[in-house]
Amino acid sequence: MDILFLIIGLIVLVFGGEFLVKGAVGFSSAMKISPLIIGMTVVAFGTSAPELIVSLTSSLDGTPDIAVGNVVGSNIANIALVLGITVLIFPIVADRQTKRLDLPMMLFATFLFFFFAKDGLLTLIEGVVLLLTIITFTIFLIRKGRKQSIASGNDIDWTEERNVSNYWRALFFLHLGFVGLYFGADWFIDGAVGVADILLPNNEHKEAIIGVTVVAFGTSAPELVASCVAAYRKQTDISIGNLIGSNIFNILVVLGVTSTVTPIPVSQELLEFDILWMIGVALLLVLLVAIGSRIGRLKGAIFLSTYIGYIVIIVLKVQGKI
Repeated sequence: MDILFLIIGLIVLVFGGEFLVKGAVGFSSAMKISPLIIGMTVVAFGTSAPELIVSLTSSLDGTPDIAVGNVVGSNIANIALVLGITVLIFPIVADRQTKRLDLPMMLFATFLFFFFAKDGLLTLIEGVVLLLTIITFTIFLIRKGRKQSIASGNDIDWTEERNVSNYWRALFFLHLGFVGLYFGADWFIDGAVGVADILLPNNEHKEAIIGVTVVAFGTSAPELVASCVAAYRKQTDISIGNLIGSNIFNILVVLGVTSTVTPIPVSQELLEFDILWMIGVALLLVLLVAIGSRIGRLKGAIFLSTYIGYIVIIVLKVQGKI
């Protein structure tokens, strides 16, 4: 039964990613907005919905500390794992906006979170600041898209665009893709945890190992599938926009919303290990893009090696070997 859930979840994930990218491309074309902006907003917010649901649920259940680990682990996986696998399938070229706007914003959000978390607690006021930051950034992206439409000689009220069948078809595929990714990831995680439970029946560190491997991969599955499908379809703007936007969304929205519900404690171990890895992976991406705009297979191998190293260290720490 677990294997069946694993297979069904994977199939639904693939189809969900296909529909999401098809809808995003169609929506971008119908509304005459840059695919990168669509990837940074619509696609990124949609694929990060599982993290938001997990964090909010954990806060309401009285375990808000899970929210931080969820976000930090997801952000590390999005770059080191998801981007690494994506560029092994199809190399991505980072454009001017990615280098000058999106990556600096991701770094700003990352260091802002680190600054707020240094005292071991994310408070209501800090959550409000995070939310105001993402609202401001999103408004800026929308205005930027409108200015690009004006420069291209297109209307900006989008009345005509909303009256054509392509617009509604794109919205239908977007929603279908989001639903597919959500349920596919849920079924995939359930099946994978069940299979791992069978493979590790007597391991005393079983739950911790499953948590940092299977569950960590599962929560990043929507980003992985959406980005890989986009890269395969040569929609690289949507692919990289999705990943950078997801990391920004995870910090500013997921932690912002969660910390306004209840203060979030940040453990010393997260501050001294996982968050530093998150910062390091973000800086690695900026460095590799600065060296060359093309993110090819060699850089993808570097990202994947970094993620494997991170997982290995966590497993060894859990087993008390380091």
